[in-house]
Amino acid sequence: MKLAIILFNLGGPDHVDAIEPFLFNLFNDKAIIGAPQPIRWMLARYISMRRAPIAAEIYGHLGGKSPLLEQTQDQSEALKKSLSENLGSGVEVKTFISMRYWHPMSDECAHYVKEFDPDHIVLLPLYPQFSTTTTGSSFEDWHRAAKKAKIKAKTTSVCCYPVNEGFADAIVEKLWPQIEQTCYIDKPRILFSAHGLPKKIVDGGDPYQWQVEQTALAVVKKLNLPALDWWVSYQSRVGPLEWIGPNTEDEIIRAGKEKVPLIVVPIAFVSEHSETLVELDIEYRELAKKSGVPSYMRTPTVTTHPSFISGLRDLVLSHISNDLGVKPEGNIRLCPAKHNRCICKG
Repeated sequence: MKLAIILFNLGGPDHVDAIEPFLFNLFNDKAIIGAPQPIRWMLARYISMRRAPIAAEIYGHLGGKSPLLEQTQDQSEALKKSLSENLGSGVEVKTFISMRYWHPMSDECAHYVKEFDPDHIVLLPLYPQFSTTTTGSSFEDWHRAAKKAKIKAKTTSVCCYPVNEGFADAIVEKLWPQIEQTCYIDKPRILFSAHGLPKKIVDGGDPYQWQVEQTALAVVKKLNLPALDWWVSYQSRVGPLEWIGPNTEDEIIRAGKEKVPLIVVPIAFVSEHSETLVELDIEYRELAKKSGVPSYMRTPTVTTHPSFISGLRDLVLSHISNDLGVKPEGNIRLCPAKHNRCICKG
């Protein structure tokens, strides 16, 4: 048996000249800007040109490129090794990467998957919480590319895993030493920060915010600390639309006013990139200092933590005999009925 695992992520520019086309691809996605063509194309062109200099300054802190692809490659190799060890010699496992807005994108990935000629494909997003703007968009583009490449293999999809045991364990293991360190100063506040969304997307049935909150609850339960001071907030707000809240910047300012030490935990990111390495580590750290936060720490993302990779491995293993096209972890639909944009069939 030949098993193909396709890992999906956002992608990022791999050099300075890729920043503007990366942004164009992002804003030309109908899941991000819902305007019809050619209006969306013109808006994407205008926004990407306007934002490119700002983004170039951000990526300048990272050597002019995103580290996301290299980290995804590391996760891909770790997952392949773990699966191969568990499945044995009777199954040939190969992992592939499909980025949504910069290379390797869906068509490139589909070309290599077609060459591999697998018997079974498992689509595995590196977005633990489902959103139409991330997993939904990535899956839709993959199916387009797979159809174009005439890939006929059985395909099953992991739509979400917000309370995955391995994912939560990895966060706790990264977070716990910081809690112990900060407790010597004062009782810290845990701020679980996730990338935000326009409120109208969530109001339209997107389950992302609810799933982010479920991840935070799963981590808090594992910490098992009485009277833990914790909050969920959302970062990276841009544009004139109303976004889901509370806003991470506002929560940092509030912690400063209350003189509470902060530990910021990126709860929806599994890799380091501009939102963690620049926004959280540089911009928000400076805001915390300016606001009078007595101590500001940021928990690293799970990247290739053994517990996280084991969690991904178990998700794949559960899909090998799956007859459902799309399912969440445990085959049970997690989201309340009002989140009708969730695609799982559990």
